[in-house]
Amino acid sequence: MSEANFSAVVLTAAPPGHSSDGGGPFMKLDGREAVLRSVELFLNRPNIPQIMLVVSSENEEEVKRKYGGNLGFMGVKLVVGGKKWQEQISAAAPKISAEATQVLIHDAARPLTPYGDIDALLEAAVKHAAVVLATPVRSSLLEVDQGGAPVALRPPGEFMLMQSPLAMSHARFNELIGGRLVHPSEWTIVQGSHLNIRMGGAGDASLAKAMLNLMPKPKAKAPSNPFEEAQW
Repeated sequence: MSEANFSAVVLTAAPPGHSSDGGGPFMKLDGREAVLRSVELFLNRPNIPQIMLVVSSENEEEVKRKYGGNLGFMGVKLVVGGKKWQEQISAAAPKISAEATQVLIHDAARPLTPYGDIDALLEAAVKHAAVVLATPVRSSLLEVDQGGAPVALRPPGEFMLMQSPLAMSHARFNELIGGRLVHPSEWTIVQGSHLNIRMGGAGDASLAKAMLNLMPKPKAKAPSNPFEEAQW
């Protein structure tokens, strides 16, 4: 990414199109909350100078009490919004730096996003106004009616699973806040990893723990001079 491009990250407690479920981001994965692991995905990236976590007013005091120290140490700003995803990104909008050229929106209940997927997303975001991570569907899908009865069988090749982060130009993000939704045809797809699951229920914790060991490690940067190797 060019040095002229800077991304702000908005982590939401609510997944896109839904309300906060009160569980996912605050579930523990191998002893640490998903939300803290999700924040760490974006730390120490020179082109991400601003990170915000948005929670509902109902969770504000608990989040401050449990994670306030960690968030402050990591330089993460806590923002209070509504329970719905749209309300949460709207609460973050006025606090995003005017210098940010891109805005990344990430579901805080997705702590298993590989670093390489985020790198690829950031690279594509410089060239496209709206970019999303998605992964192919591996099996056929049953379409059901409101009562849960199957009405159609859909082949896997017609669908992809939408993931996060999402990335938009700052200008396109502002249009989203103003009410101009992103049409599916606007998205540029970056293929993501099947490891990038959302923790939303009790059964997900054990699955996510098993998948944690499969996560690719971020590439270590070579020291720019021989003295860096000796630094603590």
